Amino acid sequence: MHRTPPVARAPRTTPAPRGTRTRRTDHTRRTDRTHRTAGARAVRVRAGRLLAAGVLAALAAAGVAAPAAAVGPAPVPATTDAGTPAVTWSVRPGTPDGPDGRLSLRHVLDPGASADDAVVLDNLGDRTATFAVYAGDGTLSEGGDFDLPPGGSTPADGGAWVTLGDVPGAERQADGALRVTLDPGARATVPVTVTVPADATPGDHPAGVVAELVTGEGVRLAARTGVRLHLRVTGEVTAALAPQDVEARWVPSWNPFAPGTVHVRYRVANTGDVRLAARTVAELAGPAGVGAAEHRAELREVLPGQSAWVEGDLRVWPVVRAAGHVDTRPWVVGDDVVDAALRTGSASVVVWAVPWSQLALLVVLVGGVVLVRWRRRRTAALVQSRVDAALVAAGVPAAAQPAGPERSAATAGADDAEATPAVPAARTDTA
Repeated sequence: MHRTPPVARAPRTTPAPRGTRTRRTDHTRRTDRTHRTAGARAVRVRAGRLLAAGVLAALAAAGVAAPAAAVGPAPVPATTDAGTPAVTWSVRPGTPDGPDGRLSLRHVLDPGASADDAVVLDNLGDRTATFAVYAGDGTLSEGGDFDLPPGGSTPADGGAWVTLGDVPGAERQADGALRVTLDPGARATVPVTVTVPADATPGDHPAGVVAELVTGEGVRLAARTGVRLHLRVTGEVTAALAPQDVEARWVPSWNPFAPGTVHVRYRVANTGDVRLAARTVAELAGPAGVGAAEHRAELREVLPGQSAWVEGDLRVWPVVRAAGHVDTRPWVVGDDVVDAALRTGSASVVVWAVPWSQLALLVVLVGGVVLVRWRRRRTAALVQSRVDAALVAAGVPAAAQPAGPERSAATAGADDAEATPAVPAARTDTA
């Protein structure tokens, strides 16, 4: 039979049923995804630029106060009002001839003695600026950096012994500070006189001279820079550090096979008369030294009569009670000379490291064992009750059965003998 070969036809496109999702080609999906990603990225960039511009505008309008004075010879730039050029200035140790390359003022004086020095103030900006120049006591910031208090503070130690001399064209304030106005590129030399009282205690009395930018009445940008004064009064001194206000807090780990954390926080106090750096170590261990751990830290400077905080974490196993100590070991800072024995300090610390995770694991394990044994006994009792019920159904009295789930072979044999009826034996008569 002859058959005509089928004619090739173009494939017919059937519309997708309603509710069916039609898949696009990979190229189309990649293109759409690329456009969406690029669009989202552009939106984020525009939003970030607008946010940054808003923050800068708010800072320029409100005038953000700097938390600490920059102490050192580096120039300090500051932008005051929107649309005005930045003000850059520096204050450095020097002489009437200009800066002399020193980083700080350093004097060792006897009680009742005095010394003359000077600082040089330069306006490195492009517009006229006014600066408030004053002396203050040296302090440490929270980060451990040397700092000087803002204007308006009344010095009580080394800063009160500093007197600023006259500067041509400067205004003398009631508290002894100077108000100096400098043209762009101008320089002013501020004389500094240090006078030690006759009853001053031996040791270090940190201080400094600050130059703070003065802006308009409505906006005050507290940008300051200064020169540090290392002032030491001669006499017998004590060099000692001591840990104080020691706190220890136990944080157990959720993993019963991992150690917990003891967070230690304490204050390193300079109980001597000279500035010192500190090396500290906190050590903890369980009974008989089990699970010993330690944390070490360094402080580059602690001023006399002041202190600095130290925090750290120790990985300690839950040994119920961990005990140890915090030691502070002083050493001399930089080029200082300390003619005294360096005294270390120590404080004991105790923390209860209760093994909560391990106790929870023990409760789970014991509870699991008890549960398994209970289920076994319950299952055995259920099986025995079913066996007894089957025997009763077979005609065996329940009272004849043993009370326990186990029955001995003899008892089982006796039961079988009672359950089997007796068959009389055949008798053969022999003539």
